[in-house]
Amino acid sequence: MSRRTTLLPSWLPIDPYILALLGTVGLAALLPASGAAADLVGGVSTGAIALLFFLYGVRLSTRDALDGLRHWRLHLMVLICTFAVFPLLGLAAKGLVPAVLTPPLYSGLLFLCLVPSTIQSSIAFTSVARGNVPAAICAGSFSSLAGIVLTPLLAAALLGGSAGGFSADSLLKIVFQLLVPFLAGQFLRRWIGSFLVRHKKVLGHVDRGSILLVVYTAFSQGMVQGIWSQVTPARLALLLAVEAVLLAVMLSLTWYGAKRLGFDRADRVAIQFAGSKKSLAAGLPMASVLFGAHASLAVLPLMLFHQMQLMVCAVIARRRAKDPEDRTDPSRGAPPQRETPRAGSTVSATR
Repeated sequence: MSRRTTLLPSWLPIDPYILALLGTVGLAALLPASGAAADLVGGVSTGAIALLFFLYGVRLSTRDALDGLRHWRLHLMVLICTFAVFPLLGLAAKGLVPAVLTPPLYSGLLFLCLVPSTIQSSIAFTSVARGNVPAAICAGSFSSLAGIVLTPLLAAALLGGSAGGFSADSLLKIVFQLLVPFLAGQFLRRWIGSFLVRHKKVLGHVDRGSILLVVYTAFSQGMVQGIWSQVTPARLALLLAVEAVLLAVMLSLTWYGAKRLGFDRADRVAIQFAGSKKSLAAGLPMASVLFGAHASLAVLPLMLFHQMQLMVCAVIARRRAKDPEDRTDPSRGAPPQRETPRAGSTVSATR
């Protein structure tokens, strides 16, 4: 995990990548791709998404994932929070339409509830809070892997026609664009995994560049279609308020629910950070496939929620780090030495 300092207060960890995302949105608003240019950008974006999930497949250690199954109760709780509790809360928010949320914004909010958890930021915050880092690694990896299958299926069941007319063709597109590259990466990991580890800094730019391209493509389509006229500042403020409540509920449920189920402090930290967050990197490519021209509104709630979770969880992690309780579970042994982000550092926004 790279360290990056910021001139902003330590309690306000605005990731520079969020600024890049906002700049990309601004570029799409000023210079949207249309006509032949849109077809070209769309094709390149499709290839970038496939490359992104191929790299995910190469990076995920199958052995580490299998070893992590021994802590199955923790991983099961994270998966339930991510793919059951979150969607139920998203469905409950339907009562806010149309008084608080417009139907397109609600579809985006519900989609946000269906995407998998993060990996990098879950690990970073768990490390800062001195929780069970190995469990956070496995929980984030399991969630991302499950999301490749569960997110499209849940979108088909819960979003229906809102997801760009979800159909068998959409599901096949998800399979060939996301799952097949991921499995190819897993298959080739034994031959190229060490090479990617040696060049992980360069490949990190590939990750982020791919996501920026997806954002530009989605928001360009939105500008051409004129759907941004449906969003007002008041609606955005209400959306932020709804997402703040959603995040607060999930942070509370994961922390106190894990305590009620008998997990120790280190495990509760991992459950809270892995079970309450959503992945921008996984959600954006899926939204571009599922929502088509309406993807820009669909990913807006996810982009806002992602930055909110980084800011709130950074504060919580620092407070958890001051907890006087014993932070090591003797039955598991001490967690492996990993780089711990400093109080003024930011974490990656790509996962």
